[in-house]
Amino acid sequence: MNNFVYHNPTELIFGRGQISHLKEKVEQYGKNILLVYGGGSIKRFGLYDKVMSILNEQSCKVTELPGVEPNPRLSTVKKGIELCRQENVDWILAVGGGSVIDAAKAVAVGVPYEGDVWDFYTRKAVPEKALTLGTILTLAATGSEMNRGSVVTNWETKEKYGAGTTFPAFSILDPENTFSVPRDQTVYGICDIMSHVFEQYFTHTPEIPLQTRFAESIMKTVVENAERVLANPEDYDARANILYCGTMALNGTLPMGVETDWATHSIEHAVSAVYDIPHGGGLAIIFPNWMRYVYRENAERFKRFAVEVWGVDPSGKSDDEIALEGIAATEAFFRRIGAPSRLADYQIGDENLELMAQKAVPFGPIGKFKKLTSEDVAEILRMCL
Repeated sequence: MNNFVYHNPTELIFGRGQISHLKEKVEQYGKNILLVYGGGSIKRFGLYDKVMSILNEQSCKVTELPGVEPNPRLSTVKKGIELCRQENVDWILAVGGGSVIDAAKAVAVGVPYEGDVWDFYTRKAVPEKALTLGTILTLAATGSEMNRGSVVTNWETKEKYGAGTTFPAFSILDPENTFSVPRDQTVYGICDIMSHVFEQYFTHTPEIPLQTRFAESIMKTVVENAERVLANPEDYDARANILYCGTMALNGTLPMGVETDWATHSIEHAVSAVYDIPHGGGLAIIFPNWMRYVYRENAERFKRFAVEVWGVDPSGKSDDEIALEGIAATEAFFRRIGAPSRLADYQIGDENLELMAQKAVPFGPIGKFKKLTSEDVAEILRMCL
């Protein structure tokens, strides 16, 4: 196990009816608020009215930043920064999924920064200050509700990068707020959660039995609940289990003392920067092919994955056979829940393959499980076609 320092200041408020805690957060952080949300689903399903009722009861001044995109745009972030400065807001409340929260994080660190907020994403600067951010989560997927990561797309330059920005001060997670999530978005969220665990599970770090079992338990819980939630979107317990898995997959628990990878996320960011596809859908396509490309770097790890997560019977089989059976089971699970399996499912061919390969490695080779150059990325993308 490697040395590590763990710090996570986010207060997680989980369960049915927990939106009631918003009142005390207004009292704590102030009444001049920027409300950030997406395409309007929170209005259609009543969550917007619930939030505004509490804020109005507290006599809050609310400035709105609606319309955050599924792959949040830099232009939207900059609009939010200007609104905060113009209205001198006290803090930011993000109501939505990971994209909404990521955009809100970017706004939070952009307001006190004198330069271009894009500097944080191109590694020219590191955030030192931020407005307070609170979140009300509506989608189990990114884990952004309890980490400092944020991914933003610069649509003008076709670049999509992540940065360490700011932790939410608090996040309210009510599984009932995910009942109305469309089937395809639920599927993409499940793929995203599994992919986050993959990035931290496939490692060469030795002697990490607890972290390994943490990761396996999250993956198995997602698999056990995925089809339940798709069969009955209002199954509270299944929604709660998936929601909690999404948070635990990326709140800093799994990588304690572990060297993690994140190459596949870099590849997907390059693809969706060019084609604007759903993040979870892209990961479902790329991850099994990344696995096939790299598994021989540590076949024993993939063998364990196959046996412990997918129940592959290792009797009479080589390590390669067991590993490949586990990878096939991963791909079959994604297909079973309705995720895409080829880039062709998004009408993507090889016309921009080299461009995407270059965009995946803007700061040099990616990944720790196996370092990947642009040539490696191009080969993985060919496997995805």
